[in-house]
Amino acid sequence: MPDAPDPALPPSLRLLKWLVIVLMLTMIGGVITVVALLVTRMPQALGVPALPEGFVLPEGTEAQAVTFGEGWTAVVTRDDRILIFDREGRLAQEVALSPGVAGGN
Repeated sequence: MPDAPDPALPPSLRLLKWLVIVLMLTMIGGVITVVALLVTRMPQALGVPALPEGFVLPEGTEAQAVTFGEGWTAVVTRDDRILIFDREGRLAQEVALSPGVAGGN
């Protein structure tokens, strides 16, 4: 004996079924929109910092870390110094670190 076909849903459940489908499609559209906005807008919002045009480290200096501020760039060197450059790339200040601070001892 063949299986009997599923009985039709009551009208209230049919409405609920379609509301759930519409909600699902709306949520999928919303997630796609949020991801698209994050991908297209975030790179401009972050603003990748760049070194100044005339930026040159002193002879024999090896950079260990670089950080950017508003109008200045700081370079931590392997020989325990912090070199601070202005926005044109000229050395503005040099700070010597004590070996205990740099070595973590």
